[in-house]
Amino acid sequence: MEQAVVIANLSKQFKNGRGIRNISFSINQGEIIGILGPNGAGKTTLLKCMTGLRNPDSGRVTLFGNDLQKNFKQAITPVSALIGPTAAYENMTPDQNLKMISRLYNGIKKADIDKVLQQTGLIAFKNEKIHSFSMGMKQRFGIATTLISKPRLIILDEPTNGLDIDGLLLLRKTIQEVSQNEGVTFVISSHHISELEKICHRFCFLINGEASFYDANTQSLEEAYVEKMGRS
Repeated sequence: MEQAVVIANLSKQFKNGRGIRNISFSINQGEIIGILGPNGAGKTTLLKCMTGLRNPDSGRVTLFGNDLQKNFKQAITPVSALIGPTAAYENMTPDQNLKMISRLYNGIKKADIDKVLQQTGLIAFKNEKIHSFSMGMKQRFGIATTLISKPRLIILDEPTNGLDIDGLLLLRKTIQEVSQNEGVTFVISSHHISELEKICHRFCFLINGEASFYDANTQSLEEAYVEKMGRS
């Protein structure tokens, strides 16, 4: 099976002592990986290093066989990410925003835009201006922007923030279907164990900048997380 992501000895430290230290792992194409950890554990730092938004102090990120630092364009082309607040022209509609984004890619059709709006529950609001949206609806739009380019890898940082129950259920369904039907790999960070447990194939604990994977055969995810937190 093709490896979508290879992280090798990745480190990024800040003056306040936070960051990530000597992280190594790999992700196969089509996997859904959950990155779990408390606030300030280094989850966002890791994801930014995986997308080139931050340069690591040391180590390497390889995406679909391409080194991110040496071959950035080739490495990042099949990747889409939502890290931080959703970026949108709020005086425009979701449909208008996605049409503008689609110009950056080849072969994106009107049907593709309608598809991602349907997947994220925004098709009924496609002609309403985004400034009228709730926080949860803006988050749904952000997820729509990650789907429109038909990526092979989608990286989501705290995607459940602001979502109501309907939004959570729809997000879960969309991720599972896109992974299963289109073979898309997902890396999802969160501190909400219950949500990630429902959709992810594997879990990485990131605590105090250090990573370890959860073994589902030994104990429950919550028990393993609590134990790991107690040891850190």
